[in-house]
Amino acid sequence: MVKGIYKVIYKKTDLIKEYKNIKVIGFDADDTLWVNETYFRDAEVAFAKLLSKYETLNKIDQELFKMEMKNLPLYGYGVKGFVLSMVEMALELSNNNVSPKTIQEILDIGKDMLNKPVELLDGVEEVLKTLSSKYRLILATKGDLLDQQRKLEKSGLTDYFHHIEVLIDKQEANYSKLLNHLDIKPSEFLMIGNSLKSDVLPLVNIKAHAIHVPFHTTWTHEQVDEKETNGKTYKTVAGLLDILPLLN
Repeated sequence: MVKGIYKVIYKKTDLIKEYKNIKVIGFDADDTLWVNETYFRDAEVAFAKLLSKYETLNKIDQELFKMEMKNLPLYGYGVKGFVLSMVEMALELSNNNVSPKTIQEILDIGKDMLNKPVELLDGVEEVLKTLSSKYRLILATKGDLLDQQRKLEKSGLTDYFHHIEVLIDKQEANYSKLLNHLDIKPSEFLMIGNSLKSDVLPLVNIKAHAIHVPFHTTWTHEQVDEKETNGKTYKTVAGLLDILPLLN
């Protein structure tokens, strides 16, 4: 995992040169515009407590992650797939002896996650309002379509975006397909997000631009090591508001 957050300071001339051709800016949603991973961590803790008579909390957490990775090709990203993995893990840990009451409590954990209010991160509206006056903005996120649409509606941010795309995954091929569909040249596109694995490195690899805005909590699946970032050109800023001096 790459650790550390730092504020990037550049000369104005350098900024103009690097971003002078940018016409479209893409934003990730979860943990870039609003809180998300925190709710998954809370759910993992609640799940482990429910199953604590079968295994240690740490072991349950480890096994649940393995189950999520096993099921990811089937269920994709999002709360619903996470809940199904919790149910399957509960059956496995209990040797199919888990009670119907516990299964219901697991389902309730998922429903509670889906009903969470959308908590915008600092500076989101100011950044989107400022940049939308100069650039075309798109939202490029991944996860369950219905859940992401619900969160976007709750956020009140819809009108800032010219296009909204919920991707199956965020790899180079997914971004290339999106940019081709929208007739955007990689050199004219900048992606902003909290995940190096999903929001930064794939864009750098297709010759687009990227700015990393770390969130304090990162899902294990989204973590990368220093080998994966060596030689990659991107900026890291401490918060969304730090992006504005780079683009104005």
